Amino acid sequence: MIGILLITHGTFGESLIQNVCHVLNKRPPLIGQFGVAAQDDPLDILPMARLLLGEVDGGKGVLIMTDILGATPSNLALKLLDPGRVEGVAGVNLPMLLRALTYRKNGMETLVQKAISGGHDGIINMQRR
Repeated sequence: MIGILLITHGTFGESLIQNVCHVLNKRPPLIGQFGVAAQDDPLDILPMARLLLGEVDGGKGVLIMTDILGATPSNLALKLLDPGRVEGVAGVNLPMLLRALTYRKNGMETLVQKAISGGHDGIINMQRR
């Protein structure tokens, strides 16, 4: 099973995990989060991010999910990427995370594709009928 590490601003990642636990009625295995604070220096927190990456890696690799491409969390994630083993996706939302949890036994390439499509498919213009 591929591990999932959320690297996000503040407590956003932990909030996503709490909501996943609510929806699934349990905490999924091999999932973790690293919240980046405004005062954090990316080089100073890189060792902790590597440690957390190792904790969620069950041997099949890790998908890192960040909130905003180009911001500190995604820049930190970029330093951890290892193509084929550690991949990254930006723009994490709850539908994306739920989709990723559903497909993480299907290989990294499929997981990345399904996570991205889950994020897109979860954004819908609601209309009252």
